[in-house]
Amino acid sequence: MIQKILANNDFVVKFANVNGSGSASANELFARSILRMGVPVSSRNIFPSNIQGMPTWYEVRVTEAGYLGRRGGCDMMVAMNPQTWDADVKEIEPGGYLFYDNTRPMPAARLRDDITVIAMPLTQICNDAYTDARQRQLFKNIIYVGALAALFDIDETEIIKLFTEQFRGKEKLIDSNIQALHMGRDYALAILDCGNIGLKVRRADKVGDRVFIDGNQAAALGCVWGGATVCAWYPITPSTSIPEMFDKYCGKLRIDPETGKRNYAIVQAEDELASIGMVVGASWNGARAFTATSGPGISLMTEFLGLAYFAEIPATLINVQRGGPSTGMPSRTQQSDLLSCAYASNGDTKHVLLFPQDPKECFDFSAAALDLAERLQTPVFVMSDLDIGMNTWLCDPLEWDDSKRMDRGKVMTAEELEAGRDFGRYLDVDGDGIPYRTYPGTHPTKGAFFTRGTTKDRYARYSEEGPVYVDNMERLQKKFETAKNLVPKPIARAAAKPTKFGVLYFGSTSAAMHEALDALERQGMHVDAMRVRGFPFHSSVVDFIEAHDHVFIVEQNRDGQLRQMLTIECGLDPAQLVSLVHYDGTPITARFITKAIASRLALFSPLKEVAQ
Repeated sequence: MIQKILANNDFVVKFANVNGSGSASANELFARSILRMGVPVSSRNIFPSNIQGMPTWYEVRVTEAGYLGRRGGCDMMVAMNPQTWDADVKEIEPGGYLFYDNTRPMPAARLRDDITVIAMPLTQICNDAYTDARQRQLFKNIIYVGALAALFDIDETEIIKLFTEQFRGKEKLIDSNIQALHMGRDYALAILDCGNIGLKVRRADKVGDRVFIDGNQAAALGCVWGGATVCAWYPITPSTSIPEMFDKYCGKLRIDPETGKRNYAIVQAEDELASIGMVVGASWNGARAFTATSGPGISLMTEFLGLAYFAEIPATLINVQRGGPSTGMPSRTQQSDLLSCAYASNGDTKHVLLFPQDPKECFDFSAAALDLAERLQTPVFVMSDLDIGMNTWLCDPLEWDDSKRMDRGKVMTAEELEAGRDFGRYLDVDGDGIPYRTYPGTHPTKGAFFTRGTTKDRYARYSEEGPVYVDNMERLQKKFETAKNLVPKPIARAAAKPTKFGVLYFGSTSAAMHEALDALERQGMHVDAMRVRGFPFHSSVVDFIEAHDHVFIVEQNRDGQLRQMLTIECGLDPAQLVSLVHYDGTPITARFITKAIASRLALFSPLKEVAQ
């Protein structure tokens, strides 16, 4: 007797499809329909780097508890790809459900006796209804969405509303999609035992005013609201949609209403090296400029980044991280560019990094990065990743304070120069390591300087004298110290009971971490937590670590890059920092974090002591 999983508004459905079949749109339709019923969802599209023919998966997490990270495992597998059948079936939780196309039935030996199998001849239904091969492929996806709507008790009117919104002005497409939806729903109600399925969607009011948006779209909006007027870029997965969306939004928001002229410039450069060169040049001229790229692009940009650091020119880079090294896994996620960005270029360089956890912070931090780059006169990186950038997340609304004004930093005006104020391009007059700069053409005779990447003194005069070089480098280090209090501060979460153990994490790991911490507390394991949001590290990060005997560092890369940076920058005992890494290219899961921390806690002390 199968002990079926029974759950309302708390389950995981995973779709196994073939890339290029149009399944992603249908699977997102399934997710959005549940969201429209007031139930929080999170979705993950795990796809290959080729155009079509390879396996792809789409995971939908449904939970009223609001957890937005991957849980691990699935309660129903919608298995539409024979190539990955065995692995897909294996992933189903005991007591779960398998939905598949039985036009060609699978032998019993390739099924499991601890799951419920729901079979529907999807291919045969499509072949009977459509003659065009492409229609058969596309509508097959909509037909299974219709069947799933019946099985899960999803209100089909919500799906129809989504069709109406998606195909507004294309009524024929609306009607044909509704027809396919009804074909699947009617078959399920008539033939399949919908009451035999223990996973159901019930209307709720748990979404509130949150929005469903991907990180790249939010980052593009952040650049618009943050005042960027120049974008130079080269196409690279998974960041390409940022400049594309920036172009789209500027086309609506950055057109002079009187002249019709564009108040922005977007350049698709010949490569990543040229794109960062254009950003540095535009920023030197006084524009707010940014580029969007991924790890391989950062590798090519390092020489210009060294110039921008040493010549102190603002530059904003949005790095949507992916698997590496080399070209790595273009369509898989990792947090593997921390070291390459923090210390990009030759010699002693240190760059400012911001770590957003979701699209909301992609919006906030992209705008903030433009301010920070100008205030600090240095490159600033927004360290997103593929999971945040290309997946659609439920997050707080993107909000902007209309009274906010751009922070252009220390810019000396023509009036100040005319009044005789001393101007040295690399002169620290305030003790924070940040000098004053002038825009080109500020004054006809004063305020000019020569921009160079070689050594110079406080007045931008060329010098190879050792003490002059040391003076400049120490001032740059002082500026980096100033940045510690300008980057977003970390956010701490205290455990329910006092504990000797802590955990540090950042970025997209946050969603799964929230659930893992709750799971650990239910098991009597208490761990204080802190989310790092910027580099250089705020002093409270060091205080947090020193307050605990052991601190787990959870990150999505092989080498524990955050742990390395903490050891390098903060002079900490490496033995105190315990690295927990996940780097197979899929977003980290709550189950992975829970198991990894629990197993280490058991090694450090008896469970009874941990629970105290």
